[in-house]
Amino acid sequence: MLGAIVGDIIGSVYEFNNFKTEHPEEVELFNTDAKFTDDSVMTIAVADAILTGKDYADAADDWGNRYPWSGYGSRFIQWLAVKEKKPYNSWGNGSAMRVSPIGWAFETLEETMAQAKRSAEFTHNHPEGVKGAQATCAAVFLARTGASKQEIKSHIEQKFDYDLDRTIVEIRPAYRFNESCQRTVPEAVIVFLESEDFLHAMKLAVSIGGDTDTLACITGGIAEAFYKGVPTELAVFAENRLDPPMRTVLSAFRNKYLK
Repeated sequence: MLGAIVGDIIGSVYEFNNFKTEHPEEVELFNTDAKFTDDSVMTIAVADAILTGKDYADAADDWGNRYPWSGYGSRFIQWLAVKEKKPYNSWGNGSAMRVSPIGWAFETLEETMAQAKRSAEFTHNHPEGVKGAQATCAAVFLARTGASKQEIKSHIEQKFDYDLDRTIVEIRPAYRFNESCQRTVPEAVIVFLESEDFLHAMKLAVSIGGDTDTLACITGGIAEAFYKGVPTELAVFAENRLDPPMRTVLSAFRNKYLK
């Protein structure tokens, strides 16, 4: 899950100021203006729910109201504000950005998929919202349990019907800011598949533009699992931008599940 948080923080400075480039090596990863956004807050919320046994919705409500200024979408802001919580049929990429901890915490793919669905549907109960969360979580689970990139690609294509045969070179020119799972999750998986290591994955994610904090968040969650960690310098850079309560949850989760 640290990889997802790192991706969110790196992508935060490019979200509304895309650095679309054919030269990913030029992407600056250690921007001093980088900060955590709603992607990190909700990732922490999911991890907290797993650690404490809270309902996913209760954890999201708790953490969302602790950090109300983090960049949530308008419908999630409304959800936070009301006492009686109801899902709002969203297909937005918020369900996929927060799901990575689940890919680490459960022992079977079946249970992982069931938990991913639960973590999505308290807000994102549209089929595409659930699908995006499950596809992301499946990639994390498969990556951390030793699947090859080809095995991950084949599973996501067959189970979720995403087109992963496109290349970054083909995607980049026309790709624009898009908050849907349909136009974020497949691109994030493709970025991971084309990456050489975690750093390269982050640079590629930023280089195609779009909703960069979320795209890099999703990519980072998968890349951390596949490449067996996050480079120390990037980990420290990200952790220093989290508040103490967030670092506490992150540390507890990593100590329990990432041994």
